[in-house]
Amino acid sequence: MEDVLHCNRLECRKNLGSEAVVTTCSHIFCLTCANKYFTETRSCPACEASLDQPDDVVVSFLNPSADYRTSVLAGLAPGIVMEIASRSLSFWQYQCSQEAMFQRLVLKNAQERATTLEAQLRTTISEANNQLAVLQTKVNDLTQEVKGEKRVSYELREKLRSASKDYERLKVCG
Repeated sequence: MEDVLHCNRLECRKNLGSEAVVTTCSHIFCLTCANKYFTETRSCPACEASLDQPDDVVVSFLNPSADYRTSVLAGLAPGIVMEIASRSLSFWQYQCSQEAMFQRLVLKNAQERATTLEAQLRTTISEANNQLAVLQTKVNDLTQEVKGEKRVSYELREKLRSASKDYERLKVCG
């Protein structure tokens, strides 16, 4: 996974830049979402855990300067440094697993949507083919009807011509 964290509020999911708000329940939020949700209540918007202690919600600098990195853990006992590192790695592992789960859900939803759209497309194509077949049958029927009408028209013209000849003969003879 890339080293980019996302706001854990599902409606936001913004890439987190240099600052974010981190909770003891291993969630992280952009400053906008944190300001909105943590000023109203002290519960996590992602998991609803109670965050009543002063250090349960803290602003974290995600890209600290080299000087800060040099001094931030200085003077702490190695056990404390290892505990901090372990918790930090656990946080990242949790965030990575949550991101993977989110991406699987996005993929599943996209696949379901694609399957639904494919089925709708097949139905639309089938209906269009059926309508095309009905229209082709109508065209064939009308073509046959026109041929029949032309034949009747031809026969009537021939009868008229024959009757006209007979009439002219009768006029001349008569």
